[in-house]
Amino acid sequence: MNTGLYVRFAALGDSATYGLGDPASAEPRGWARLLGEAIGTAHHVSLCNVSRPGATAAEVRARQLTDALDHRPHLASLIVGLNDTVRSSWDPAAIRIELLHAAGLLAAQGAVLLTVRFHDHSRVFGLPGLLAGPLQRRIEDLNAIYDEIHATYGGLQVDLAAHPGVYDREFWSVDRLHPSEIGHRALAHEFSALLNRHGLVFEPPALELDGDPTTRVTELRTLMAEGLPWLARRLRDHGTVVLGRTLQNIRPGPRTTPATGGAQLSPDEAVS
Repeated sequence: MNTGLYVRFAALGDSATYGLGDPASAEPRGWARLLGEAIGTAHHVSLCNVSRPGATAAEVRARQLTDALDHRPHLASLIVGLNDTVRSSWDPAAIRIELLHAAGLLAAQGAVLLTVRFHDHSRVFGLPGLLAGPLQRRIEDLNAIYDEIHATYGGLQVDLAAHPGVYDREFWSVDRLHPSEIGHRALAHEFSALLNRHGLVFEPPALELDGDPTTRVTELRTLMAEGLPWLARRLRDHGTVVLGRTLQNIRPGPRTTPATGGAQLSPDEAVS
């Protein structure tokens, strides 16, 4: 690809792609917008972000895919599934059908797919082995689906678990569900490196932070507004206090600039 192109970018997914955890303005910003702005320094960009907090794979197909296809994207990010892993309705066979369907239609239009392999989010939560094991196995199943998508349709894939800072506290917002500004910038930076190697040349987004400083008070407000309701929904869903330990690990973290790494990084929604 050459410079000065018109690039249409569609972003499908959940709260990580929506931008929760990156409070740069009145509305969440997030890695997809950071990436779009970076591409826009050298090209003409049209970003269609149809992601929604709490989205599952089925909801991406039912509520986001049509609008994304109408955008006829050159680039399409498909990053969803961690919400599915923490639901009692977990069904990897059904999720595989939904994600392969979405990836297939996007690729058929000529879109370069942007996908990930997920990290072990039980480590971010700090879950003990008894609770971590089931979540780890589900994430492995989810990664197998994304491996199949990547093998079938190609595209660019970031290995979140391989990023050197993905398990650092500062990569995550206070609820440990959503990446912090650091996490969002790191993911945008990793996709930028892959796109540059793919031939779309532009300066990657800066790793220096420019969002509103996160104070203990605002972090606690975020926890009350987003983290605790999410936990309550999950407990009602499972009918047991299997995730209660996460509350013991929630502490506001430092606001620092991330270390750079190879083309691998983090966030995701962790879940919402």
